[in-house]
Amino acid sequence: MHDIHGAPTTSPEAALDGINDFVDGFVRYELRASNVVQTADEQPGSALANLHAGCLWMFLERPEAPEKSALYSERAKVAGGMNARETGLLALLEAWQRYDYRKVLAVADELLDACPQDLSTLKIAQYQAFNAGNAALMLKQAEQCKTANEGRAQFHSMLAFAHEQCHQLDFAEHAANTALSIEATEPWAQHALAHIHLGRGSTTEGLAFMSQHAADWQGLNSFMFTHNWWHLAVFSIAEGETQKALEIFDERCWGVEPDYSQDQIGAVSLLARLECAGVDVGDRWQRLTPYLNSRVQDVIQPFLSLQYLYGLAKAQRPQADELLQLIHQQASEPIVVQHRLLWQQVGIPAAVGVHAHALGNYSEAAKHLSLVRHRMVEVGGSHAQRDLFDQLLLDAYMQTKQWASARKMLEARCRYEPHNLVLQANLAAVKQQ
Repeated sequence: MHDIHGAPTTSPEAALDGINDFVDGFVRYELRASNVVQTADEQPGSALANLHAGCLWMFLERPEAPEKSALYSERAKVAGGMNARETGLLALLEAWQRYDYRKVLAVADELLDACPQDLSTLKIAQYQAFNAGNAALMLKQAEQCKTANEGRAQFHSMLAFAHEQCHQLDFAEHAANTALSIEATEPWAQHALAHIHLGRGSTTEGLAFMSQHAADWQGLNSFMFTHNWWHLAVFSIAEGETQKALEIFDERCWGVEPDYSQDQIGAVSLLARLECAGVDVGDRWQRLTPYLNSRVQDVIQPFLSLQYLYGLAKAQRPQADELLQLIHQQASEPIVVQHRLLWQQVGIPAAVGVHAHALGNYSEAAKHLSLVRHRMVEVGGSHAQRDLFDQLLLDAYMQTKQWASARKMLEARCRYEPHNLVLQANLAAVKQQ
């Protein structure tokens, strides 16, 4: 038997609908992807359904995810009878549960060689490369699968985002438009085009494009729904429409699935950007704290942890100090062994910097954030997401009247975002000093 993408499986026919809901719904950001968990529970003899369910649990992005996921990988092993692809997926999942990201990527490479039409595995592979800040690998993974997926919108949107992260904006635009010519509502292609507009500084066009397609995001999972709205809000700030961005936060970006990591960091990032643009966000930091409080032991992904830390510190929660202490411990006793040097060289200085900024200690923030500014790509996230740390650094320079450093950053930013009204106003103010 084969799943909807033509990948072979030893699973019984009764499990196929749930498997297809995952492999197709997952790459489309549709809620039906989670149906595979129920299928796995009802079909314990389906190794593939259980492997997919185990992968879905790892996307929880919480410290307890490996334990939740292990139930399903163990069940897959008991089911047995796996083909080569399913055996490979088991190896990938177990490496992921151990946070052995190098092994995950090595196994994914083998799987994509053998079954390039398997877009769900490509998505997992790109996710891992993205978190490692390795855009070149994201592109290699997509190109590895190109011949087998020429007619599939979801493939071209993955290719587009990989090109964009490699700063190849013309190639990215072509791939995104190819995806939209196949399926006009493909959300990851729309997302890629949001990045392309931001990369070109065409914020007016980006705002118009995302506004035109906002109705397409209804019914998608919380990440895709809130994240595309986050991009629309970022464009709104650049266009001086800060009240609109605040309304997007209240109505679209926060509260959809507030327990989820990506919803949390999107909310933290958007509030921080609004404050850097001079907006009073009221009690909104406090609204996040019931959910961020649970992140005090979460140092699995440095990019996420830095934003949890910032949100907790902005709300003046004692958990911020606890999380910062745990982050310092990662230099000698890392929970993810492969991240030891990353924390030592980049993550810890960045954490000290964002924590200081949140508490209003801007000179300390500028000192530490400037040290690691050009290495922040190593913590993961996209160009657009990591720009948060540049904005905090710029704000710290301005708060401490380091006008020369602020002007240098502002002039560089205005060159690639010439229509950003916030940047223009700040540059004009700095030039008067």
